[in-house]
Amino acid sequence: MKRICFCVVVLFSVMTARHAVAASERMNVLLLIVDDLNSWMLGDTNRYAGKVVAPNIRKLAESGVIFNRAYTACPYCSPSRTAFLSGISPMKSGVYDNGVDMDRSSALQQSTPLPELFRKSGYYTASYGKVAHGFDPKDSWNDRIGHRRDPVPPGAPFLSFTRGEQDWGPIHLAEEEMNDTKYADAAIKQLQKKHDKPFLVACGLFHPHMPWYVPQKYFDLFPLNEVTVPELMTDDLDDVPPLGRAVTNGKSKFVEQVLAHGLHREAVQAYLASTAYSDAQMGCVLDALDKSPYRDNTIVVMMSDNGFHLGEKNHWQKATLWEEATHVLLMFRIPGMTHAGGVSERFVSLQDLYPTLAELCGIKPPDDVDGSSLVPLLKNPDAEWKSTAISALYDRYVSIRTERFRYTRYADDQEEFYDCSKDPREWTNVINNPEYAAEIKKLRASVPTQSDMALPIPSKKDKQ
Repeated sequence: MKRICFCVVVLFSVMTARHAVAASERMNVLLLIVDDLNSWMLGDTNRYAGKVVAPNIRKLAESGVIFNRAYTACPYCSPSRTAFLSGISPMKSGVYDNGVDMDRSSALQQSTPLPELFRKSGYYTASYGKVAHGFDPKDSWNDRIGHRRDPVPPGAPFLSFTRGEQDWGPIHLAEEEMNDTKYADAAIKQLQKKHDKPFLVACGLFHPHMPWYVPQKYFDLFPLNEVTVPELMTDDLDDVPPLGRAVTNGKSKFVEQVLAHGLHREAVQAYLASTAYSDAQMGCVLDALDKSPYRDNTIVVMMSDNGFHLGEKNHWQKATLWEEATHVLLMFRIPGMTHAGGVSERFVSLQDLYPTLAELCGIKPPDDVDGSSLVPLLKNPDAEWKSTAISALYDRYVSIRTERFRYTRYADDQEEFYDCSKDPREWTNVINNPEYAAEIKKLRASVPTQSDMALPIPSKKDKQ
């Protein structure tokens, strides 16, 4: 009897030890998010062929797998981040816009945010800067520094024709005093600590969100005679339906003023300067990881939340369903899985982030999580894949991107269709071209109908 008990004890000890080893071998996660970072940062010459300074992002991309065709679930800060952190797509949550009352979304209230899932699974979780936006449950993070904008420089706005945030110029702060620098420093301190459990550390930078106030040295990286502006088509909106043109309301005037004042080149310079500043901060975080004992057991993900217009389609910033706003950066470096120089051309979504990280870390995601795990593509970037690149906006507008086409549906049967293989800038809406009738029919059937999509959640201003 004693022998049997001893064997049971030994067996229990072995099982416990194995469980402890398994827990200790769980991968850490470093999640890096850059606001409004354009997809052409790494050389998408169909969008932009000018000078870009982003050596740290490029180095990370070359060290793992980059998804050249990644798309946001919604081309706006809050709904994009809410979607990939909650695991719930806008089409289920009803969050298609900034400033909505998240408490009114039953789907979100019943969800388990990604950091909360990791924390409950034994991870130490930390968030620094602009990681979430409007949806950030308190139970998600062990440590958190929320986002705050830098103070406006004396004399700003510098542009004579703007009163709001659409402005640029040199900042009055030392670089180490800027908030994005402080968020990067906080992430670095976590990587320098001794952790007795796996960690999920998220660092989100505000730049290159407008306004573009950064140190002068970053402007100096881009002499105006070396700045290339995106190619514009003056009558680009003529074949766009009324609701498509309406999404540019409020931003078209700014574009027209920039062009009228001859400042398009200066505007692009300021955007590039702001991205170079963010790249420098991310470089410091990545350097700290590489010097830490966690380098070989930490998953690194870098992403942008949405893309950015710089005058294309007479629009500025994001919040459209065209390529400029929906196309995003997404890259992974996973020790023991990804190989340097991996490139996937499959059409994927930021909605796929939640199930991917859960699988990589051996955590079962909730059943209500949307998206598909990217693990097959991380192992083989050329693996077979069905496009998950669906974006939604405003009153249940929806757009899907496939290897050749983009189909967009607004309300009242207003549509756009582009053959991106021939027209990568989406200049010619061929929705009425009979040559594409079969493809249009197929893509119409592949997106949810408005009746199948959650109604838009009202804004906080509408709260009774």
